[in-house]
Amino acid sequence: MDYENKLVLAPMVRVGALPFRMLAAEYGADITYGEEIIDHKMLKCERVVNDYLGTTDFVEKGTGGVVFRTCPEERDRVVFQMGTSCAARALATAQLVCKDVAAIDINMGCPKSFSISGGMGAALLSKPELIDDILTTLIRNLDVPVTCKIRLLKSPQDTVELARRIEKTGVSALAVHGRKVADRPKDAAKWSEIADVVAALSIPVIANGDVFDYEDFGRIKKATGAASVMVARGAMWNASIFCSKGKLPWEEIKREYVRKSILWDNDVKSTKQTIKELIMHHSCLEFPEGKAVNKCETVADLGKLYGEEEYCIAVQESRS
Repeated sequence: MDYENKLVLAPMVRVGALPFRMLAAEYGADITYGEEIIDHKMLKCERVVNDYLGTTDFVEKGTGGVVFRTCPEERDRVVFQMGTSCAARALATAQLVCKDVAAIDINMGCPKSFSISGGMGAALLSKPELIDDILTTLIRNLDVPVTCKIRLLKSPQDTVELARRIEKTGVSALAVHGRKVADRPKDAAKWSEIADVVAALSIPVIANGDVFDYEDFGRIKKATGAASVMVARGAMWNASIFCSKGKLPWEEIKREYVRKSILWDNDVKSTKQTIKELIMHHSCLEFPEGKAVNKCETVADLGKLYGEEEYCIAVQESRS
């Protein structure tokens, strides 16, 4: 997998499902990460070929819930991001999904309590031996690229030392979010500290933090020297950020997202969460639209709300 000069969709919880990844790719994203999935959860799944949708689903045994859904169209660009604190579980999870994705990524940057309390995400940043174990185990046993995503440590020197250690495991690329664990989204991303990592490594570094417009891709790349650039909130608020011609109106993005959610039969909770993120940024959930979204119980209800009822019927008829 080529990591040079790529525009990358970051992993986002409850947002990075198949419809949103496909939407971002349509507007120009070269690499699309799925949302972080915990190894324990994935190991409860079985791989199911969904002929009805044309997808490959990883379905939780017992509940029948789809934990991860992908399709052949994104095979060469989708990255499966995993939350883990155990090399053996990480490998078992990766082996389950590796034939259907372009790369495996280990999340070492999530600051959320659910991740840290389980020894995952940013909790790994203080456990370099465990990082070595997880990454080397995956790299020895998988044929797909293995990468990881980290945050900044207490000092630039600490971050560089960890990055060098990660590089020695043989990872194909390293994504660096330009904030520390204690930083909040309102705090400015420290691009200069990402640049320190870039200067110290020979593998591709993917810079992440404070990318809100297409022009920011060039700005952060110039400031850091990174091989590629990753965007999270900027894409969540308008997936057409990847389009060099400029962003499209968010109302248009929203409707196209609903259409893709209908097409790929996305989970209604996931779909509603993504729409609400858009509304919260551009409008207000207390307005009639937000209240109407909350009342929707199915993706078809959302289609009706946004004037896509005929599209929903056409999709159903094409598969009957």
